[in-house]
Amino acid sequence: KRWIVERTFAWFGNYRRLSKDYEILTSTAENMVRIAMLSIMVTKCV
Repeated sequence: KRWIVERTFAWFGNYRRLSKDYEILTSTAENMVRIAMLSIMVTKCV
């Protein structure tokens, strides 16, 4: 199952904003992760 986590982090690597912690609020960073995951899921389904 380790490869699942590694693959997910590799997908996050495509989102430059997630590669560094620019966000002040944790809720903003959390929402950015959610947006990235939604984008990845939509891309994989289409």
